[in-house]
Amino acid sequence: MIVSLAILPLLLLAVGTPVFLVFLTAVAATMMFVLPLPPVALQQVMFGGLDNYALLAIPFFVFAGELMNTSGIAIRLINWAMAMVGRVPGSLGVATVGASTAIGAISGSSVAAVAALGKTLYPKLVASGYGRERAGGLIAASGAIDIVIPPSIAMILYGLAAEQSIPKLFMAGVLPALLMAAMMGGYIIFVGWRESIPSEASFEPRVAWQATRDAFWALLMPVFVLGGIYLGLFSPTEAGGFACVYAIVVAMFIYRTMTLRDIIHAAGNAAMLSGQILIIVAAASVITWILTTQGVPQAIIEWINALQLDALTFLLVVNVVLLVMGCFLDPTSAILVFAPLLVPIAISLGIDPIHFGIIMTVNLAIGMFTPPFGLNIFVAQSVTGLPAHSLYRGVMPFTIVLVLALLIITYMPALSLTLGSGL
Repeated sequence: MIVSLAILPLLLLAVGTPVFLVFLTAVAATMMFVLPLPPVALQQVMFGGLDNYALLAIPFFVFAGELMNTSGIAIRLINWAMAMVGRVPGSLGVATVGASTAIGAISGSSVAAVAALGKTLYPKLVASGYGRERAGGLIAASGAIDIVIPPSIAMILYGLAAEQSIPKLFMAGVLPALLMAAMMGGYIIFVGWRESIPSEASFEPRVAWQATRDAFWALLMPVFVLGGIYLGLFSPTEAGGFACVYAIVVAMFIYRTMTLRDIIHAAGNAAMLSGQILIIVAAASVITWILTTQGVPQAIIEWINALQLDALTFLLVVNVVLLVMGCFLDPTSAILVFAPLLVPIAISLGIDPIHFGIIMTVNLAIGMFTPPFGLNIFVAQSVTGLPAHSLYRGVMPFTIVLVLALLIITYMPALSLTLGSGL
């Protein structure tokens, strides 16, 4: 079973096989040659893995992100962030991080943020003296915040895999996401001061007020969505549906930047992306089922207990493993495979599963822009035209900054647990 579920997937990933096919091939080989299981079990478990009401939140939030990009709401958020930063060293880079955080608070999609920022801010960053590599690296790395700040698709999946409260996970992600943004912003200010990168225009109340007016309805969207969840007015799934309706109403009747044709186009893009996510969910559910029925989680727990690792050492090992795996697997796949295995061990060591979910999410968010297969790198490459090796160099300083943020988040549980303690 080690060959079919461990070695075979690694070989398939090495040759560029799509992740869902990696999972299905590994499972099919295991069922045919290792375990006496009927083939029909593969189909039953796949469809059973999708039979969860909370999964409906994923296509809703993906659609909301597509509507935001198509209607120009993302551009308004970018302009608002630029107007609010004012005259600090490297102000345009700080505005890039702020804009990414604001976009993530609406869509929960790292890819959507990187695409929007790349098209709008990359030329300005290069012209401001950041250089092509650093500008591309900043755009690819800033999208990592969008996976952590609520509403987060990765946290929805973790909540399902680990059987944890999604509203609590959303609330737990707020302070860690802001810490990541603050540390990236601080690094950019330091680089801007050291290398004399010119700042943009100084803060002007009139300009800031105008930008806030233009982005007002866009800025209200996360307030309504997250406020509704935390006040108990609707579930995360219903919040996703509300976000879609809200985006359509604002884009069509307030900003008047979207037509019915645009909505249909955004729906098509959202359907494609949702399909890619959900087929991975279905395939990963079969691997989780096989591992669980064969007692693998229990065996791992016993092995960890035999090593007599304390909680702090265990978290350090988990961080190293997930940082490495994040270089090869997307967050969806990694969460669905590793959460069922690692969460029981974390609980047995006294680690809060909500805090552990944030640790997993931040790890895999960093993996979104680390070589060789970070998805944000490929998206940034397509919108900036930079070669992959240039982006690899550009993201390295931000990788170091966010790994430091990860260590703070890991060993300061209060960052993750304070806000959600009353839920």
